[in-house]
Amino acid sequence: MSKVYNKLVRDRIPEIIIAAGNEPVTRTAGDDEYEQLLKAKLAEEVDEFLTGDYPEELADILEVLKAAARAKGITWEQIEAMAVEKKAKRGGFEDKIVLVEVKG
Repeated sequence: MSKVYNKLVRDRIPEIIIAAGNEPVTRTAGDDEYEQLLKAKLAEEVDEFLTGDYPEELADILEVLKAAARAKGITWEQIEAMAVEKKAKRGGFEDKIVLVEVKG
């Protein structure tokens, strides 16, 4: 009995499936499809984070973000520099501020 996934998986998943005695059917995505699959994978991992185990899901989200950066030709160092710049301008989330309302 087979199950159809049609989703992006980590590079070692096919060999793990084989080691479990099953036969994976895979293909390689093109660049445009890869970017779309990464977005879908990010949404999947964020959803799992919202409903599941906190630390492990954060690691999965980070891995997808790194792959998305590489796909766009951006280094992780560039992403971190952008984050530092944005934090300097707008702050972070350490103070746990909740904006309730803006009047006027």
